[in-house]
Amino acid sequence: MNDSRPTSPEAPPEDLWSSILDSVSSSRSIPAKQILLLGEPSSGKSALTTALLHKAPTEDVQEDQRLDFALGYDWADVRDDADEDTLARLSVYTIPSSAPSYTALLPHFLPPRTSLSHTVVIIVLDWTKPWTFIDQMHIWLAWIEKWVEGDGSRELQIVREENRERLQAHLQRYTEPSTEPLPATSTLSDSTLLPLGSGTLTHNTAGVPIIVACTKADLIDDTTDGLGPGAGGMGGMVKGKGGEWEERTDSVMQILRTICLKYGASLFYTTPIPQTLQVLRQYALHLLFTPPAPSPGLSNEAAAPIRNPFPFKHKPNTLDRDRIVVPAGWDSWGKIVVLREGFDAKAWGEAWEHDLDHVEGEPDEPSASKMYSTLVPDQGPKPTPLPPFNNPTPEQVFLAKNYDENSKKPDRDPRGAFRNPTENAGAGVVGPMSSSSFNLPNVERALTEMEAGPSPLSMSASADSRKALNRSGTSRPSAGLSALGASSSGSRSQVASPTLAAASPSPTNGGPTQHEVLQNFFQSLLSSKDRASGTSSARASTPKPSATPGAPATNNESGGGAAEGT
Repeated sequence: MNDSRPTSPEAPPEDLWSSILDSVSSSRSIPAKQILLLGEPSSGKSALTTALLHKAPTEDVQEDQRLDFALGYDWADVRDDADEDTLARLSVYTIPSSAPSYTALLPHFLPPRTSLSHTVVIIVLDWTKPWTFIDQMHIWLAWIEKWVEGDGSRELQIVREENRERLQAHLQRYTEPSTEPLPATSTLSDSTLLPLGSGTLTHNTAGVPIIVACTKADLIDDTTDGLGPGAGGMGGMVKGKGGEWEERTDSVMQILRTICLKYGASLFYTTPIPQTLQVLRQYALHLLFTPPAPSPGLSNEAAAPIRNPFPFKHKPNTLDRDRIVVPAGWDSWGKIVVLREGFDAKAWGEAWEHDLDHVEGEPDEPSASKMYSTLVPDQGPKPTPLPPFNNPTPEQVFLAKNYDENSKKPDRDPRGAFRNPTENAGAGVVGPMSSSSFNLPNVERALTEMEAGPSPLSMSASADSRKALNRSGTSRPSAGLSALGASSSGSRSQVASPTLAAASPSPTNGGPTQHEVLQNFFQSLLSSKDRASGTSSARASTPKPSATPGAPATNNESGGGAAEGT
């Protein structure tokens, strides 16, 4: 009987349950949606992130004091209106600025092949710096075009085509929200779709949903005198409210709408008021859940229409300057011109094209950047100009240049004073020795002058030396001086200086002449060995004289020096 029982299956029952659980989880998986915020520092990205994620601000920190990371990230779950089911998981990516070091990180976290169909890009512009609008639009829109190119694979090309078809269908099917319900018999078909208007979706080949959000729109009307240029938006540029103020603000909005129309983008003005931020959040979710474009081969009966879980029910608003709402698909050139007469939307569109296609070296065409700078002059802080760069001359070059100049001028050589004594009559008695003998020209001339008679210069020098010796001699005892004069005639080991020896005697007093003093000086140098032995014996035999206190001082020290020299 046991053999008649059916055998159990080979696979365990756990595999069956796991496959069932996997199929259920895959059918009820939560889709992932992304919002990419692009803007410069202190433009209001943190406030937009908090509003998009529907989170309360954690701390009250000013925008310019927030810390920006290389790539900011935050997320939150998106629930339905009844707050029962989770429809998607929303992620928000932010970067601090348009520097290439920051924008190069985004393709690694948001590869276009997998995230293009689930991403909305928001370009943040700051109304306190309206003169930067055109330049920032150039930078960010060019980066979006580069980002969607990706690796150029065939799969990415298919995704780009499908995304553009979905955006084009969204623009063509846009209807202004109404409080009246639609008739039940109304249906949408391909035959009822109108073609795109002039200047609509001429760019944005990948169909990226783009929102241009101008933050701090409440400062447009701010005319506080304490605010400097640019701190109060357009109010800092035009004082007071009037025709010029309204004309400039309307012109800026018309230019932004013209550019947004070319990329199929929408335009929103936001303020710190939560209501304006919630309108932006609702529209961003509306774009994220836009249904794909219907296939042209299927009829309406075969394919049921897909309902957007986040319908956008706010009407367009172009009159309230602090809460502008221009959804994609509603605007056109005709509506832009109606706002302010004299605006040429076609000319501004062509000027934008010239800026995109401009090549350096070609003749200047009408430029949107130059036209906009004329309308909104730059009032931002100007950087302090740097001092001129000081490029010093290399040391070797400087020395070589001066050497060549000195070599061409013999009078610049200091050695020429000794080679040609006639050029410098005021040279010293003893100079550098250029030969091995003592017969120098300057020495011979000095000796000749001393034999002829004392010069006024030597007489003044002799008088000064006598005064100095008299002053120094008054502080010495007379006994010490006499003893020193008696013992120094044959026992001094050091010979007096020729200047001091020649200053005291005079030929008129019967003393030796200066020529004889110099001769004795050189002879004493030659006989230094004999004098050294005689000095040692004289010091041993001569008793040391004692100084008599109170004796008057004499001025014979110079005469003793002269006698000693002779």
